[in-house]
Parts: sequence; C-alpha cells; structure tokens
Amino acid sequence: MKVKEGKKMNVFLIIGIVVLMGTAAQIFMKRGMNEIGKIQVKDIFFEKFFQVFFNKFVFVGLALYGLTSVFYLTALSMEDVSFVYPLIGMAYILTAVAAWAFFGEKLTLMKMLGILMISAGAYFVVMKL
Repeated sequence: MKVKEGKKMNVFLIIGIVVLMGTAAQIFMKRGMNEIGKIQVKDIFFEKFFQVFFNKFVFVGLALYGLTSVFYLTALSMEDVSFVYPLIGMAYILTAVAAWAFFGEKLTLMKMLGILMISAGAYFVVMKL
C-alpha cells in the first residue's frame, strides 16, 4: 500500500511542476506578445516570424513549454491520462490569477465561477469514490 501512496505523491509532485511551469510559460509568452503587439496568424509565418519567436520572453515561454512536456510525459507514464489531464487544468486557475497580478487582467465573477468549477472538477478527479 505504501508503494502506491508514494507513487501518487510523485505523480502529484510532477503534476504540480507541470502546472507551475505551464503557468510561467503563459506569462512569459504574454509578456513577449505585449512587447510585439497585435499580430495576425499570417504575420507569424512571414514578416514577424523572427520578431515573435526570438523575443526573449516568448522564447523562454516556449522553452518552458518544451520542458513542461517532459514532466507531463513522465506523469502520463505513471498514471492514467483521465487522472493527469484534468489536474493539469489547475494551470487555468494559476494563469488567471497570475494574469491579474502581472497584467492587471480582470477577474470577473464569471471567471471566478469558472475557476471554482475547475477546482471542484480537479477535486472530484482525485477523490476515491
């Protein structure tokens, strides 16, 4: 029984790392895109390709996403995707709070209700029913 509990704690730790790094990646990329300004999809593939992908903040965000994928794959190797993926949704919560803190984005009542629903969903995923 202890081996299984230890395994679950490792999965939770890895998922926590994925959530934190994914949130940080979002914040870095948004910071970079704030510097670049609004663009169209065609811009990324043509005239603004280098400006976007070599912006230091966007670059760090993308690198964090790459590293996050390694941890995510590790979690998937240890647990069912139906368990892991809903918990990764906790990143939505942290990202909304970080966007509010770093960029002054609004946390409306509807956003807060959505955050509560995501939290409840993640709780139900880890519950033993």
